[in-house]
Amino acid sequence: MLKRSMLALSLLSILTGCSLEGDDGKDGLQGEQGPAGQDGVNGTNAHSALNIHLIGRAVLNAQSPEGAAEIVAYQAAKKRNFAINSSGDSAVVNIIPADSFDRAALVKDNEGVVNGTNLASAITVSLNEHSAGDANSIAIDENNELLAVAMAAKTTGDAGLIAFYDISGDEPQFIKNVSVGALPDMVTFSHDGNKVLVANEGEPNGDYSIDPEGSISIININDGVIADTAISITFAAYNDKQAELEELGIVFANPTGRTINGKLINTTVAMDLEPEYISISKDNKFAYVSLQENNALAIVNLENNSLELKGLGFKDWSNLLIDASDKDGGVNFKSYPGLYGMYQPDTIASFSWKGANFIVTANEGDAREYFFDTADEADCIAKGGLDYDEDDGCLSYIDETRAKDLTLASNFDYLNNDNTDIGRLKVTTVKGDEDNDGEYESLYAYGARSFSIWDSNGMVVFDSGDQISRITASVHGEAFNNNEDENAGDTRSDDKGAEPEALALGTIGERTFAFIGLERMGGIMVFDITNPYNVTFQDYFFNRGLEAGAEITGDLAPEGMAFIPAEQSATNEALLVVGNEISGSIAVWEISTK
Repeated sequence: MLKRSMLALSLLSILTGCSLEGDDGKDGLQGEQGPAGQDGVNGTNAHSALNIHLIGRAVLNAQSPEGAAEIVAYQAAKKRNFAINSSGDSAVVNIIPADSFDRAALVKDNEGVVNGTNLASAITVSLNEHSAGDANSIAIDENNELLAVAMAAKTTGDAGLIAFYDISGDEPQFIKNVSVGALPDMVTFSHDGNKVLVANEGEPNGDYSIDPEGSISIININDGVIADTAISITFAAYNDKQAELEELGIVFANPTGRTINGKLINTTVAMDLEPEYISISKDNKFAYVSLQENNALAIVNLENNSLELKGLGFKDWSNLLIDASDKDGGVNFKSYPGLYGMYQPDTIASFSWKGANFIVTANEGDAREYFFDTADEADCIAKGGLDYDEDDGCLSYIDETRAKDLTLASNFDYLNNDNTDIGRLKVTTVKGDEDNDGEYESLYAYGARSFSIWDSNGMVVFDSGDQISRITASVHGEAFNNNEDENAGDTRSDDKGAEPEALALGTIGERTFAFIGLERMGGIMVFDITNPYNVTFQDYFFNRGLEAGAEITGDLAPEGMAFIPAEQSATNEALLVVGNEISGSIAVWEISTK
């Protein structure tokens, strides 16, 4: 195991007392938070239940690696990894054999970081030969030996495609394209291989002149035969229910009522809701869909395709610790009454316990910011833009600001609202001014800097509280809250912290574990979630150089992960495959119980 896999971090298992029983968010608030853990406790006798070793590594397009290895999938029958590679001029899928690992080839540098490789792409699938657009997601079905690739159209608002390939042979063979909604961002198969589900994000173009509806597509597969058309599930039935949805803790941020580039904007609920990620229940009866920017969850009953929306409510930071400034000289945790976090999950997963379904979310957070082209600043302002940037163009809409740029109500008089406390924190402008008097009684930050477990009623069962920040601060010290592309330290404290984004669940022995990928810090947190009401922190591992001012090395920005059970791996031990967006690397970690 790498020096920096930090088995010693098990002493931090005392931080796992954050189980909670919350309401369903209908009043917009989270349930009571459990204790955040105690400072200064020795913890010497605590131990991790896992051995974790980096055994495989590949780098795709080493000359320009960013975007070369974002989303990964595994084909158990042939023991090979698939990865979307969008770093070149056209979209491809690289296939990397994972049937053997030359562990001796992975040599550590003086920081304990591995930069070498022992895996390489053996087959490249040129997606644009059969399917136009950009690749966003891939999924593999072992039942019918199929590969599905989500292809987004080049033009905003145009239908995307799911490209299907037969992967029963050595070389994938194209089968067909099936048209789906606008901007398919994620694709997945049901566990029995009978359905393909697609999250169609439907983002607007830069001036909101085109704003397609978000939707969910279902493609049926009967006896291995893929349907020619998809079923579309939309949110149009909620268009007259925005106020009701906001009461549930669902967030809507858009420029409705403004005229931009000659068009009066009127964004409907269906336009604003943007499906991000899908997980299907073990019994194949339900699909859980994250609506990231909206701080919501959609639940689809796959037996009748009915739809239900759940607001996720808000995380209360008054009894937890957060470093809210990147200009306060380093690690500086404080509690802030009146500050809330929008969960805004990206990746989600699901599992069952005692026959009930539970949803796990990586609470990354996301703001909205859109630009369009104008001749210059004067032209931008004349066309209803908010600001002009020479690189990005004319700003049409943004819902993000810094707390110090808002007028805060008297309940925040305990703050300086400057670089020493909350002033630098990025918060939304669309919530918090409760009486519309221009003063903000509450502040809502993006993401929750945590992962959560929810039941099927939308009630929060567990949230990791401030553990991710506290653990990374303890381990990394001055490098705490680093960015993914520089070693400066504290640079992400004002903006979603370590940023939990990637997520995978896996069973090792009789225990179920959640692996949480931190996009900015580059590490992976491990929690035992076997009992969702008794979650325990297990370990933290990473392969990244952190020397201040030095060129960054190792694996950067985990974007997608795939868990491989021991019985499906070439090593007869469980594996975690991680696609790292910035370094363009695929890391394979072997995980076993002690």
